[in-house]
Parts: sequence; structure tokens; C-alpha cells
Amino acid sequence: MKKPSVLLLTMVLFLSLAARPTLTKGAPAAGDMKKGVKSLPADKQVNLAESAAPMSISTDATIMVYAADGKLTEARKGQNGFTCVPDISGQEKPDPICMDKAAYQWFTDAMTNAPKPANTVPGIAYMARGGWHWEKDGKITPMGKNEPGDKRVKEPPHWMILYPFDAKAGGIPATPGRFGTYIMYEGTPYAHLMIYQDPARLTQAK
Repeated sequence: MKKPSVLLLTMVLFLSLAARPTLTKGAPAAGDMKKGVKSLPADKQVNLAESAAPMSISTDATIMVYAADGKLTEARKGQNGFTCVPDISGQEKPDPICMDKAAYQWFTDAMTNAPKPANTVPGIAYMARGGWHWEKDGKITPMGKNEPGDKRVKEPPHWMILYPFDAKAGGIPATPGRFGTYIMYEGTPYAHLMIYQDPARLTQAK
């Protein structure tokens, strides 16, 4: 697979906004907020899902909502290849996400604990309400783990390029810094580029 050029990564690095993540304490039990989102009426879940990406994308995207049994079900069929979900982390603030086909494959593989993502091209995902991760001793905890001593981190609005980036090869940090761009899960098959830039402020090229 052809990897993105250093020039591309450098451009993304300097175009991103210098937002900072926020450490929080006293995380609620896993899934508490997700249960709350699941209990919302379908129309409110649709609104949450749409809020993840610029309206130019989410308006024509497929929308998934949580059914009474807690499983995702299609509420609206899209036309542009993107899929939006109202919440993924189950914290007190929902973190909706909107993904293209490759990114949806990436997340499906992540949620089913596949050894590595199956997408063969970079995926694009938007999280205009921000998201969550966990850190310990200044390093991001591997995906899916939340162990004693971990600190929960609320991330600002951002978008992602989901592909096997290499922090050392690209000269990009493996933790959030002043440029707001870094490689999350560095050294794993799920390493990907995080860009702290508010998707709601992105404009469609003409």
C-alpha cells in the first residue's frame, strides 16, 4: 500500500487548529451515556449523528440509530457513501461520528477486535463534537482498554485519516501537542492521524 507523502502530512500538521484535549476525573461507568443515547427518540439520535460532520456531508449520509435492543439500525439511507452514528464511547457527552466507506470498515474492524483494519485505502471520519480517549503516564492507552490509573481525556472537535501512519517516518508526534495533530495508537495496526480541526468550520471546495 502506498503511504501518504511527508509533504501531505506536513501540510495537514500546520493547517490543523491548536486545540487542546482536556483531562477529566471521575469517569462514569462504561456505557452509561450510551444507554442514555440509546433511549433517545430516533429523531434526536438522527440529529446527534448528523452533527458529527459538515452539513454538506451529513445531509446526504446514511444515518444509524440505536434500536430498543441496543443494536444499530439504519434510520435513513444515504447517497454519498458516508455513515453517521450518534455515539461511540458511552460517556456523559455523546461523541457522534460520520465516516466514509473505508473509515466505516476501519471502525467495524476495531469494534469487533479484528487483528488489523481491512480497509486498503485511507478512510475519512469526522467528529465535530469531539471524542474521548484514555491516557496513563503521558501515553495514550491502547484502544479498548480502560485500566486503573488511566485518565480520561475529552478531545476537541476533530477529523481523522484512518490509515497505518508511522509517527517516526512522518515526523509527527504520537501524543497531542501544540499543533493539534498526532498519530493515535502509534505502533499498532490501528495507528491513525488525528487532526484537531473543527469539521463544522470546514468549507466545501468549489
